[in-house]
Amino acid sequence: MPTPYGSRGGMAFSAAELRVLRRTLAHALQSSTAPLTAPEVQDCLRLAQSVDEAVQEAGRLRTFLLADLARYRSALPGSLSGYLELLQDALAAGYEPTPDDLAALRALRANPVAAALLEHAQAVAARALRRRLPAAPPPRTRLLALAGGRDSAGRDSADRDGTKEPPRPQPSR
Repeated sequence: MPTPYGSRGGMAFSAAELRVLRRTLAHALQSSTAPLTAPEVQDCLRLAQSVDEAVQEAGRLRTFLLADLARYRSALPGSLSGYLELLQDALAAGYEPTPDDLAALRALRANPVAAALLEHAQAVAARALRRRLPAAPPPRTRLLALAGGRDSAGRDSADRDGTKEPPRPQPSR
């Protein structure tokens, strides 16, 4: 069953590409060195409207297809071939698999297509997770204001205030 969602047919541009096209068109209209004629302006405005409609349609289509994918997943194992085909198309179009998708594929991994798709879906999910995680936190610095710390000259806190703390017990090995 070919779908307009993925590699088996459909739109010439992704939603992200359409947004870039729309911004480029707006920029071209605003920064044109030669004044545009009225018909050229109308053509640009019609194209911009068509791009907006295509972006909205792509959003509606994505919503429909994700709901369809969920219906197929809930009907497993009876809908195995349809679910695997829809999930392959969705992944090819940039879909990030949900935990439910990964659980369904794990349950179906006796099927060679499902097993291969599970490996691919896990890789996509891992990349998506790494992309969402914040960058590594900066390394911690020592707190020097606490008792037992050192000041910028390297002196212990006891050297600064004249009091000597009792030695701390060392952990036994």
